[in-house]
Amino acid sequence: MPKFPAYLLSRLVFVFLLMLAPMATAQTPAPADGAAQTAAPPPEKVAELIKLLDDPEIRNWLQNRPASTAAKVEQEATLEVEKMEAQARTRFQALRAALPRIPSEIASAAGKVRQQASESGFAPALYLLLGIVGVGAALEWLFRRTASRAKFQSPVLTRAYVEFGPLIVFTVVSTLIFMAVDWPPLVRAVILYALLAVIGYRLIMGLCRLSVDTGGMSAFQYSRIRILAAVFTLGLALWAMCRPLGVDNDVRTDIVYLFSVALFLIALEAVWRRPVDRRGNPPTRVANILASLYLVLLWLLWSIDFMGLFWLAIYAVVLPRLLSGADRLTRAFALTRWNEEDTNTPRMVLLLRGVRAIILLLALGWLGLSWYYNPSVITSDSPFVRTLVYGLFKSIVVLLIVDLAWHLAKAYIDRRLTPASDDLAVSPDEAARHARLRTLLPIFRNALAAVLICVAAMTILAEMGVQIGPLIAGAGIFGVAIGFGSQTLVKDIVSGVFYLMDDAFRVGEWIESGSYNGVVESFSLRSIRLRHHRGSVFTVPFGELGAIRNGSRDWTIDKFRVRVPFKTDIAKVGKLAKEIGKQLQEDPELGPHIIKTLRMKGVEQIGEFGIEISFGFTARPTGEQTAIRRRAYTMITQAFAENDISFAQPTFQVGGEGAGGEGKEAAAAAMYKRQADAAALAAAEGGKK
Repeated sequence: MPKFPAYLLSRLVFVFLLMLAPMATAQTPAPADGAAQTAAPPPEKVAELIKLLDDPEIRNWLQNRPASTAAKVEQEATLEVEKMEAQARTRFQALRAALPRIPSEIASAAGKVRQQASESGFAPALYLLLGIVGVGAALEWLFRRTASRAKFQSPVLTRAYVEFGPLIVFTVVSTLIFMAVDWPPLVRAVILYALLAVIGYRLIMGLCRLSVDTGGMSAFQYSRIRILAAVFTLGLALWAMCRPLGVDNDVRTDIVYLFSVALFLIALEAVWRRPVDRRGNPPTRVANILASLYLVLLWLLWSIDFMGLFWLAIYAVVLPRLLSGADRLTRAFALTRWNEEDTNTPRMVLLLRGVRAIILLLALGWLGLSWYYNPSVITSDSPFVRTLVYGLFKSIVVLLIVDLAWHLAKAYIDRRLTPASDDLAVSPDEAARHARLRTLLPIFRNALAAVLICVAAMTILAEMGVQIGPLIAGAGIFGVAIGFGSQTLVKDIVSGVFYLMDDAFRVGEWIESGSYNGVVESFSLRSIRLRHHRGSVFTVPFGELGAIRNGSRDWTIDKFRVRVPFKTDIAKVGKLAKEIGKQLQEDPELGPHIIKTLRMKGVEQIGEFGIEISFGFTARPTGEQTAIRRRAYTMITQAFAENDISFAQPTFQVGGEGAGGEGKEAAAAAMYKRQADAAALAAAEGGKK
């Protein structure tokens, strides 16, 4: 098949541009009259020009001058097209004429191999190949007997060992035998490429069987891939043997095309006869037609030697399925080896992303080699496009590295952010350290993402040939301008940095700042998010926080007061408080949160209606101090009732005379009773504070 020369396309484009130049010149509008009069030459120069045109020599030269450049270029372009057509026709006729010579050329090459083998005292190459394969298969059989009894912790690893262990033994044995014998040149070439074809075919089949075992490939796909692999490896081996055996290049090319047509027909049959998919849906006619057109496109790209586009078209369909199958194999191995289903752990991320990166790098390397050794027309003729293509290759490598680094860091940070089941069992210092990490790691994660994105973007631009120095300088100037224009934003960010450096608050702590209070839920670079106990959410910039009162550090003391009558036995109240404190300490729900249990502080104040006694306890700042205080109120009320101790109440004496005096006294008593109840309630609320 003819190859499309790169220089011909470049010349055609150049010729086309040259032909457009005079057309653009002819379409240029004439200058205005005023401009023409201004630019007119002097009369003496016009007279001199007319005199020169009357010269017989100049008139003769003008009549016999050579053709214009545009005409020459047009003629050269026409000749180039005709030359390309003639070359293609000649090449096609040569390949067609070489078709009948394929059997004779193969027979002649086989005769050369037999003759050289007999002259060197060797058996025919086929017998030698069968002997090497037989010895390797015998040792492989012995190894397979021991390999079948091997058991690994992972069934996937066991299956891989059973599949590839014997293949490795066969490869090593056949290689040693081949290297130990000094073969004749032609026999060596035949045996070498035949052994490579056998090993390659077995390697492909081993991978396919492993994919079938893990559910990545159906039985129908396995049967068709087995036929494709056999035809492909056989054709590749014959193509490689033909060169050292002296087969004509046209015959060699025809052999390759015949095998390519066979592969195309096998793939086409697999498309139209494929069964239902994984979901049980049969393939539609439109899908089969599109798949057939895709196969035709692949064959045409390969035929005209556009190997870069050929491999890109293959990657577009094969690479996603290959990555999916690799993920399935990797997860099955991790599940059976470590019993690990979570894909967000650092080990799983490294395994999954590492396997993906290896597959993508191998595919990219092969594409780069095919593009380098079979350069396309545009890539070979345009330095800019060549820089762009190779810059894309390097950019993909950079993105793979950045992707692996980001997912590893994210998995590690997410793992540290996830609360462990034994957080309550650690010491207070360790719990504080964990809380500090859970506070700082989200900010570090966001900053790391920004840094990786910037580094990746700058590196990719540099690989694509863009000068990033001016970009960095411009970004610096723009940053300074933004800083001056957004001083409030800078203030918020800087204030947040210093709050975090001072460890002023952590996620999960209750803080109060001015009119804002609540539990710290999260924060960004410029603001903090507080959840009020009634459900409201405050988003407060760091610059507006000011002084912070943190109620969730180390310990908290809760005090309250109770008013009793003047004649109450204070010592008895103290004993009751001590007993209540002991019961609170033994409570399975509230006891773990109490540091110093409830006790009576003493007489706090002698009021107008009774004595105010103060109580207090020390608890951990977990938010349970309110529940402890409520339980203490309940237990004190019950204990006072059981021991005939009453709460102090204001009393009033109201006297009156005359008619209706009794009704007024009753109304006044009821009013004073309501005032006393209100005073007692206010005293209780004051004790809470």
